[in-house]
Amino acid sequence: MTTQILICDDSVFARKQVAGALPSHWDVDIQFAHNGIEALNLLRHVGTDLLFIDINMLEPDGYGVLTAIQTEKLQTVTVVMSGDIQHKAQQNLASLGAIGLIKKPIDASELACLLNEYGQYQPNDEPPLPISNCDSAAPISLSEYLQEMANIAMGQASNLLAQLLNVFIHQPIPKVALIERDDLDIAIGTMDNNTNYSLVAQGFVGAGVSGEALLLFSDSSSEEMAKLLDYDDTNSSDPEMEVLLDMSNILFGAFIKGLGEQLDIKFRLGQPSILGKHQQVKNLLEHHNQQAEQLLCIEIPYELEQQHISCNLLVLLTADSVKRLEQQLIYLTE
Repeated sequence: MTTQILICDDSVFARKQVAGALPSHWDVDIQFAHNGIEALNLLRHVGTDLLFIDINMLEPDGYGVLTAIQTEKLQTVTVVMSGDIQHKAQQNLASLGAIGLIKKPIDASELACLLNEYGQYQPNDEPPLPISNCDSAAPISLSEYLQEMANIAMGQASNLLAQLLNVFIHQPIPKVALIERDDLDIAIGTMDNNTNYSLVAQGFVGAGVSGEALLLFSDSSSEEMAKLLDYDDTNSSDPEMEVLLDMSNILFGAFIKGLGEQLDIKFRLGQPSILGKHQQVKNLLEHHNQQAEQLLCIEIPYELEQQHISCNLLVLLTADSVKRLEQQLIYLTE
């Protein structure tokens, strides 16, 4: 009997990966949804046996879709796939009826074990079956490719920070865009012209790909983070400096490592340096604005739940690195 499967993810790259990770001799018919609205329409009017859904999408996100499934009593079994592996995220998903969370990038053997555990799939020795209704012909842009990888790397960094601080980190959708270096301050989506920030920078390089990671911390966030980390004048000579360097080490290290693992590149990180404190973003980025070069910018705004703490992680890749990544994309999608 053919199992009807719906894969919902706003990334073509992710949808293809999930379809490719399904057991090769499983008799399935696959439909795809590009967002939560499409998924709910298909569930209401067509139905499916098994739903694979990403959490980190535009409204309604995965949580919104799962809530609608419960409220409307839509009949399907749900597996969540996400880069967000925080313990609280897993608890929230279980309370909304998901049978499990599969960490991105999808591991085929882990997925098969989960499906077998819940009686959705039985292993056998039959020859592989062709996957029907797969959107394998859909093109993948470099921006989308990097957005999905950034989403996974971001989840690893958030999980590390969440464990350290015992908080929940809201997972935004990474923004990926080609920009001119002198437009970097304009490109930052969450910049507040009335707020002062501090800036930490750290370079990285590996296998023909190089760039710089920047962390923008508002003055108010630095003060709140110092309290959360219990840095004060009695146990730290410079709590603000420690906050900036500790946060950059955690976020830079985990994010760049996660990105490198997916690209099969071992990046070498330089030493973090504080480029300025208590200034407007435009002034902090003055050095960058004096250089005429196109960059690929990945922007991730982090926000801690129930805390007045937010920061921006920017990963800037050079023009030569973009060419190298385009070649990597061709190789991965052949």
